[in-house]
Amino acid sequence: MSEGSWLSRLRSGLSQTSSRLTGDIGAIFSARRIDAATLSELEDALIMADLGVATAAKLAADIGARKFPGDADETAVREALAENIASLLAPVARPLSDLAAPRDGPRVILVAGVNGTGKTTTIGKLAARFKEDGRTVMLAAADTFRAAAIDQLRLWGERVDVPVVAQHQGSDPAAVAFDAMEQARDAGADILLIDTAGRLHNKSDLMAELEKIIRVIKKVDGDAPHDVLLVLDATTGQNAHAQVETFSGLVNVTGLVVTKLDGSARGGVIVGLADKFGMPIYAIGVGEGVDDLRPFEATAFARNLLGLDAATPDQPAE
Repeated sequence: MSEGSWLSRLRSGLSQTSSRLTGDIGAIFSARRIDAATLSELEDALIMADLGVATAAKLAADIGARKFPGDADETAVREALAENIASLLAPVARPLSDLAAPRDGPRVILVAGVNGTGKTTTIGKLAARFKEDGRTVMLAAADTFRAAAIDQLRLWGERVDVPVVAQHQGSDPAAVAFDAMEQARDAGADILLIDTAGRLHNKSDLMAELEKIIRVIKKVDGDAPHDVLLVLDATTGQNAHAQVETFSGLVNVTGLVVTKLDGSARGGVIVGLADKFGMPIYAIGVGEGVDDLRPFEATAFARNLLGLDAATPDQPAE
């Protein structure tokens, strides 16, 4: 997918959020000066776009501190907001190449997330991107709680032509991960992506399962897992914050992937996540296709969020 095509998909994916924000900002700053009333309305609009209360207050205050000539022009306000949001996002935007950095032995990436976030699909898409970059990849179906998860990962393995280590439903997830670790090491694979269960109705069970997986794979490589990615669904809005907090309490989450931006009016949740947690964001998804998962770019995202033409991305696509 060309960069222009991707930016078009991003603009389309964020259209529900940007349309709401653009309309609200236009209504607020139509021939009105920036004062306490307009800033309060702006803060409300940002909260409604799922940026979060604290982040919305911070961004509104930044606008209040800016010097705008005469009556506030809504385009100038959107430009200023996009600039401030891009500055907030830039420290957490990380290239996917960081997840594929060469090392002695397979780079093990544990992928977590509640069911329905697109976790297994994200693993397949990541595998495709890493393979395109010349890396050898293996997948491990350690979400053995659901037969559908195992079958889905196998299908993705066939689709992107990478091997999948799997057992039957109900197998010990740690045993699957251990088997995959040994196979990846023996095959000289560059990257091993491990799918994990996402049920949260019993957090103690999930914690025990994740802890066992990590304990077992460390028997093969004491430094593994080298990354723990949490996959979040943008359509859940502020619930994504609770998921970050929950999984961070279970395992050392090292980065985020946010999916389903194309079906959400809550794209602003990414801004709140970045501001609150400061975790690396590696990729965002705007569709079901293999190419619809792309590196997260702060400036392109911020400008599209505010309905502005995207400037040259601050991070080139790999």
